[in-house]
Amino acid sequence: MNTQLRFDPVADQLTGPAGSLSIGPNDTLARRLLMLVEGQCLEKNIVAVAQKYGYCRQRYYQLLDAFEQGGVPALQPKKTGPKTNYRRTDEAVRQVLRHLFLDPDASAEVVAQKLRQSHLAISIRSVQRVIADYGLQKKTLRPQPRQAPGSGAPVRAKHAPAPAGR
Repeated sequence: MNTQLRFDPVADQLTGPAGSLSIGPNDTLARRLLMLVEGQCLEKNIVAVAQKYGYCRQRYYQLLDAFEQGGVPALQPKKTGPKTNYRRTDEAVRQVLRHLFLDPDASAEVVAQKLRQSHLAISIRSVQRVIADYGLQKKTLRPQPRQAPGSGAPVRAKHAPAPAGR
């Protein structure tokens, strides 16, 4: 291996004949670029280089292809996960709002069932999210004690114990 340029992943330093340069432990972009430089310019064993940086051979070549296509910005880590709401589409949101407008007392379960009956695949949780996103949360009322007919005193439930001391 050429000793002119060397990266030590433990010390996070790139060392050359004129000095050294620190690379932050969270600087993924710099680490990927250094791996490609070392693999393409300094070292013949690509597997050893990839393992040194915590990647496999396949991922090394994926990053190399990305670099050749788009340069250094293509090495930037991409956001993982779904890129769009494939279940809560614009049409699904409109239908949820429509059903809630037509029946304001309908629960998320009822709305989801109605939408599934009209062949729109949506879960109860997705309906709840639409309701929350549009600020349509229903206020939950606490049950009030019932009033006895003709008196102002509330009626106690049969199973509730009577208060002590009376």
